[in-house]
Amino acid sequence: MPHVLYVRFHPAPGEDVYQGLLTLLGELTPVVEALPPDAAFADVRGALRYFGRDAAGLAEIVRVRALARYGVDCTVGVAANPLLARMAAQEPGAPASRGGRSGGGSGGRSGQAAGSVRTVPGDPDAVAAFLARKPPIALPGVGPATARTLSAYGLDSAARIAAAPLSTLQRILGAATARRVHAWARGIDPAPVTPNAPARAMGAEHRFRHDELDPVRRRRALLTLADGLGVRLRTSGQVAAAISLTVRYADRSTTTRSRTLTEPTAHTPALTAAAYALHDALGLQRARVRSVALRFEGLMDAELASHQLTFDPADEKSRRLEAAADRARARFGISAVRPAGFLDVA
Repeated sequence: MPHVLYVRFHPAPGEDVYQGLLTLLGELTPVVEALPPDAAFADVRGALRYFGRDAAGLAEIVRVRALARYGVDCTVGVAANPLLARMAAQEPGAPASRGGRSGGGSGGRSGQAAGSVRTVPGDPDAVAAFLARKPPIALPGVGPATARTLSAYGLDSAARIAAAPLSTLQRILGAATARRVHAWARGIDPAPVTPNAPARAMGAEHRFRHDELDPVRRRRALLTLADGLGVRLRTSGQVAAAISLTVRYADRSTTTRSRTLTEPTAHTPALTAAAYALHDALGLQRARVRSVALRFEGLMDAELASHQLTFDPADEKSRRLEAAADRARARFGISAVRPAGFLDVA
């Protein structure tokens, strides 16, 4: 029986509103897994009898309350496990996910579609029919590289992946990955909804005065954001473990990509390099970009984070210069030292 909700809020709420929306879900069930910045899982199995509704009915309650209290609509996928619930919410016409357990394949470009409730029935035949024509990239956790590899061997749909012998997949993908992908293609996801608190995070956005076509100016905006957030991290004595980039286009659709950093850091050059890599991987070319936003997640105390020692004198010099710049900012103001490519906020 479907009992897992994947809730994606749109437009993306601010951090305070997001916390309120998580509290709203907690009114229905204590089993809520935060997927910041704009999504969450909820296991409502224990709430079905109490509220006298099925999971889809509880999803409608979530939509009504979110709209009434916060003016935030949501798209809700309802299914028997987190995998299918997420995929239901990402059916064509639904806004694509930004938050997620897996980095690869979780982001996407989407329009601001109206919210809805989308249910995958629990019987095996319905699950098989739902998955049959889905491409590999539609499986949460399957990134572009894995999807291309599977398609190169003719495994270009979930049905074909599910029908392939596991031994064949293991030769193509390796043992561990093959087992996971084979299970996902059959709609199997043993991972439970794990109650948690959202990871501490901070973010900032740069809105261009006009729709921006120039990739150089977009990179300058990312440098400006990374520098400002890096200062905030170091001032608060924190480091970030992951970074996400959100690009908003002229038609108000968005693309979000995330990656885990090599090591938790607050070092501006490392943060900037990660932001550039995410931007360049999008291959935007002639895209008309309205704004770019960076978000640093998995924040922790800098004293508790490990740092790989290096004998590179350039790295040591860069960190000494950064410390000197921070001292200048503390004494003369935040604008005392800025990157050469700094962009004024529109």
